[in-house]
Amino acid sequence: MAGGKMRKEKPKASNRAPSSQYQGGISFHKSKGQHILKNPLLVDSIVQKAGIKSTDVILEIGPGTGNLTKKLLEAGKEVIAVELDSRMVLELQRRFQGTPFSNRLRVIQGDVLKTELPRFDICVANIPYQISSPLTFKLLFHPTSFRCAVIMYQREFAMRLVAQPGDNLYCRLSVNTQLYARVSHLLKVGKNNFRPPPKVDSSVVRIEPRKPQPQVNKKEWDGFLRVCFIRKNKTLGSIFRQKSVLSMLEKNYKTLQAVLASLQNNGQAAPNTAMDLGDQSMGIEDDDNALDDDDDDMEMDEGDGGEASEFKEKVMNVLKEGAFEEKRSSKLSQQEFLYLLSLFNKSGIHFS
Repeated sequence: MAGGKMRKEKPKASNRAPSSQYQGGISFHKSKGQHILKNPLLVDSIVQKAGIKSTDVILEIGPGTGNLTKKLLEAGKEVIAVELDSRMVLELQRRFQGTPFSNRLRVIQGDVLKTELPRFDICVANIPYQISSPLTFKLLFHPTSFRCAVIMYQREFAMRLVAQPGDNLYCRLSVNTQLYARVSHLLKVGKNNFRPPPKVDSSVVRIEPRKPQPQVNKKEWDGFLRVCFIRKNKTLGSIFRQKSVLSMLEKNYKTLQAVLASLQNNGQAAPNTAMDLGDQSMGIEDDDNALDDDDDDMEMDEGDGGEASEFKEKVMNVLKEGAFEEKRSSKLSQQEFLYLLSLFNKSGIHFS
């Protein structure tokens, strides 16, 4: 002020994190995967690519403060938002209270992985990245059919979902997801579109469940893929010679034979589908992130003194019958995996 003394203002102490981590007075926790979309053009693009109809019931997971929720309410009939954080639930209710949208928004507070999801037509979500895999398969196995899911994932995870045979990121996740759904990449999203920005870029992926669902035993299929992708760049012949793999398969084989014999002795018909023998595949792990060694001249843990057992010959004969012994999982198509599994099952060899 002119003619007066200027007072030096002392900086106010604050325990708050940088303002970029706040919206409407709410702090975001990176540890909980709370990264809120702040780019309105990107939000519009996601909603547009989702192809929402005015009659759609939309499932949103992790709505946060409701930036995406608002656009979904404008596009569809109803939004069911599942949110774990009670602070965000209150913010959503406050934001839409007294608006035309208030009676078209249903908020469910809880862990989406533990919540029984209601019927919905389409899912549009920016999810916490740490639940990407279990959430994807929870949606794919949802008891009521839905048209599609448009989900924001960490970019590398998204690229694994859409990877094709021969791609560097092609893995068990790729094959498993694509058996149950058509998966396509929609757009790449830079980290600066979020508040607070995550450490990695993201991608939006469209997932359309296949109709009808494939008629496979889920545990059998997953157990089979776990073995095939122990080392995806090794030959299948090398993988199936491993002592741990042969031991697991032989145990399953003997258990099944004993069950079938018992049923026959009791005059009961043998089952037509793969039997669930419990989780015999524990300890057999794949490593999708490993840089696999392509040197297949080195035998992998054969452990039988060079003498092939009768069961090992049985397993190798299945691979030879389908000409799979020298093939690698990293280059096999989904149809080839299904065919190989059918050959194993035909020989009485099971993976679950």
